[in-house]
Formats: sequence, structure tokens, C-alpha cells
Amino acid sequence: MGIDDSRSFTPIGIALITVSDTREPATDSSGDILEARVREAGHILIERTICPDDAGEIYDLLRRFIASRDVDCVITTGGTGLTGRDVTPEALDRVKDKDIPGFGELFRWISYENIGTSTIQSRACAVLAGDTFIFVLPGSNGAVKDGWDRILKDQLDIRHRPCNFVELMPRLLER
Repeated sequence: MGIDDSRSFTPIGIALITVSDTREPATDSSGDILEARVREAGHILIERTICPDDAGEIYDLLRRFIASRDVDCVITTGGTGLTGRDVTPEALDRVKDKDIPGFGELFRWISYENIGTSTIQSRACAVLAGDTFIFVLPGSNGAVKDGWDRILKDQLDIRHRPCNFVELMPRLLER
């Protein structure tokens, strides 16, 4: 298990969305962390944006990225809690074709090591919409680091064994 150096790395197009009513470019530290990690891994950052906690606006942004031939993957941060303004998973439900339940399960298992039972409040999740993977992370810096460093970095690398999301991409629209 791990990286198979006999295979060539394949960069994918990634869009990043910070969902927040209060963050702006100067204060979006979780977005900064994700951007740095995406670039360091060798992927192509297609766009990075901040979107308010509004299910309709999140939905519209997700639809735009799903329709783009350049975007293979969308990663959001924020809006995954239980308050009235936390609506990212609800917007995701409106665009999904298939759930990827193992992502949220694994994220919470990893998060438990750092924050204990508080992880139960996280609604981190992932879906497939058409041929676009969408991963929804909480907005904290620690959550973004856990999600990228311990799950997404490997699963978005075609060299990762025994399997990864990138090698599935050519077959996502099969019928």
C-alpha cells in the first residue's frame, strides 16, 4: 500500500470553495492551506472562491464547476456543522449522482483522534456528480489538514495503491 513510483503522476483540475459568511481572501486560512497542498501535490488549481452560507449560491457554484471540462474535483471547506446557516451538505444533495459514504466515515474516524467525540458534529461528506468528485470538509484548519493529508492527497494521486479516485475517472460516465 502506498505510492507506486513506477507509475507517472497525473495532475487533475481542482476547484476550491470556502463556504462562509465571514471569511474573505485575507482571512481564509483553511482555503490557503488547501490551495498550498493542491499546488504542492502537483494538481492544477482551476479556481478558488469564497461563497456565502446559502444553499442556492453553493448549488449554482457546484453546477458551474460540474459543467466545466477543466474541473475534475471540487473541494469545499465550511458549512458542515449543525447550525441553521450550515447548508453545504444540503446543496450537495441537489447535485449528486452517487454518494461516497466512506469519505465521511473515514474523515470522522481520523478526526476522532484529534477532537474526540466532537467529531460527531461534522457532516463531512463526498459525492460524485457526473464525472466530478466533490469533497466537503469542515472549515477548521485542522479539519482541512486531516482531510487532505490523510485522505485526499493519496486518493487524488493515480500512483496510490491499491486504488484511487483518479484511475476511475475515465470510467465514471460508463453505462
